[in-house]
Amino acid sequence: MQMQIDILTLFPEMFSSLDHSIVGRARNSGKLTVNFHNFRDFATNKQKHVDDMPYGGGQGMLLMPQPIFDTLASFPHQNARILMMDPAGRQFDQAFAEELSKESQIVFLCGHYEGFDERIKTLVTDEVSLGDYVLTGGETAAAVMIDATVRLIPDVLGKSASHEDDSFSSGLLEYPQYTRPEVFRGLKVPEVLMSGHHENIRKWRLSESLAKTLRLRPDLLAKYELTAEESEILKRLEEESVV
Repeated sequence: MQMQIDILTLFPEMFSSLDHSIVGRARNSGKLTVNFHNFRDFATNKQKHVDDMPYGGGQGMLLMPQPIFDTLASFPHQNARILMMDPAGRQFDQAFAEELSKESQIVFLCGHYEGFDERIKTLVTDEVSLGDYVLTGGETAAAVMIDATVRLIPDVLGKSASHEDDSFSSGLLEYPQYTRPEVFRGLKVPEVLMSGHHENIRKWRLSESLAKTLRLRPDLLAKYELTAEESEILKRLEEESVV
């Protein structure tokens, strides 16, 4: 599978992180193409302004529709998922990343200043937020979303690697993990992980995953469909007052 990402931004240099690590390897291998479109290049006024004061007054400046409309019209995007970075939008999560990883083309519209002219929203398929806070611009949020999405493209992590055990992929937080040495500064690797007993290891990991989720993110359990085994473990954990 190949994916094309187009980014509308005033600051393409803010995406240097996409040249490195997993995303960089995906680009180098041909699984991912990233194109940058600076919408200031499409401004028609002499000063190349892309923002203006809002009608009715108010704080800050709004991005004008004309540069955004003309930029988007400058490249093919008929079947693209078009995402506007907006603090008021749908909150980005692992399920959304998995959804996006199946797309062949994604367009990220990164705003700056106070916000967008409302008419720009007629161009987009999704308004997306990284969280309940406001950033200087959409570039940082878009870079995070791209990283989370691209690693889910088949074979990007490598044929032997998997993201299925990652936190949030299963609906639970990931269990604790250890590597050598067996003892470090008095802290020892749990015996079960060195036992070679695969079923016991599986049960330990499941129990630890449930305990961690219960302790740190109990809200996730409210929307997670427990199996009979998980329900039994969770009942025991609650009785033991793990929280």
